[in-house]
Amino acid sequence: MSKTEEANEVKYKVAVKLLNIMLRNGIITSSEYEKIDDLNRQTFTPELSKVYV
Repeated sequence: MSKTEEANEVKYKVAVKLLNIMLRNGIITSSEYEKIDDLNRQTFTPELSKVYV
């Protein structure tokens, strides 16, 4: 895995953590969570995205 791919993995995981916090605090709905997560997968293209589903 290249440094860019590793960085994308980390960025994606940070984004997921933030989404979870927002969901728990009622800032976003679960439907919005799913949409944003899908966009994050497209943006960061994590190698392990199949595992995260």
